[in-house]
Amino acid sequence: MNMKALLCSRFGPLEDLRVEDVPVPSCAQSQVVVRVQAASLNFPDVLIAQGLYQVRPMLPFSPGAELAGVVVRTGSKAAGWKEGDRVMASTGYGAFAQQCAVDAQRLVPLRDGLGFDQGAALVVAYGTSLHALKDCAQLRDGETVLVLGAAGGVGVAAIQIARKMGARVIAAVSTQEKAELCRRLGADEAVDYTVDGWRERVKALCGGEGVDIVYDPVGGAYAVQALRCLRWRGRYLTVGFAAGAIAQVPLNLALLKERRILGVYWGDAIKRDPATHQANMRLLQDWCVEGAIEPVISRRARLAEVPQAMRCMAGRQVVGKIIIRPQE
Repeated sequence: MNMKALLCSRFGPLEDLRVEDVPVPSCAQSQVVVRVQAASLNFPDVLIAQGLYQVRPMLPFSPGAELAGVVVRTGSKAAGWKEGDRVMASTGYGAFAQQCAVDAQRLVPLRDGLGFDQGAALVVAYGTSLHALKDCAQLRDGETVLVLGAAGGVGVAAIQIARKMGARVIAAVSTQEKAELCRRLGADEAVDYTVDGWRERVKALCGGEGVDIVYDPVGGAYAVQALRCLRWRGRYLTVGFAAGAIAQVPLNLALLKERRILGVYWGDAIKRDPATHQANMRLLQDWCVEGAIEPVISRRARLAEVPQAMRCMAGRQVVGKIIIRPQE
């Protein structure tokens, strides 16, 4: 039996990705096979297809790091799961296909009241942002958070989660349209971090003291300036490098104000502490059902449209999330 999947047969240009007929995945003892109703595009998907990510799957493979769908087969050691269960999962890769084999420990029940699009959009971006702000930075009520790349997938999630946790949020964006979106999502202020003097603007919004937390999925030339935005004993969360470059940070900036630089590696954290991951996923679903958070879905795409969507993401032209519908 065959299925449709977006395949990467060699690392390199995104244009080389092709939709092909491939056998449905086999199911190892500790796995389940999920019929993918929705998957979500993330920046690491772009990197992994180009061979630029820290994980390099065996070729050929299908990109796609998160999904929501229905269990169709279970392995003999995949206890607790059965055919017909609605689930969402972080997969690492493999989700841009009509079926995907997933390690059972990566599955999370998708609760009633949430659709597959919502489930697929919640796992990576919202899981990363909640882990970063709650587990790594230990965000406290009343603190101020500066979010870089605030209109992107993880940025939108960080705004909504920080607001739900009682923080004041300053969104750093590159256009007025993105600033307006972030304010609608709950950001208290927005600054354009592509213009000179943006760091001074951030500090002025904090009475000259600076912010408590920087959430940075962008990196590059913005990283050092963002670090300078922190107040005494502020926390800098390095989440990713969407700008492409990894900044060389002068460590005296950490020393002078006892600032803390915290790495956020959600993909490894969920393996090391699966119980906290499950609790975080339950919390995010609760918040989504009550309306405190809601993924911003900018478009939906078929498998054949994924390479073009990836190019838009690589060019930082995507607002919120792009949902992939493999069955269409």
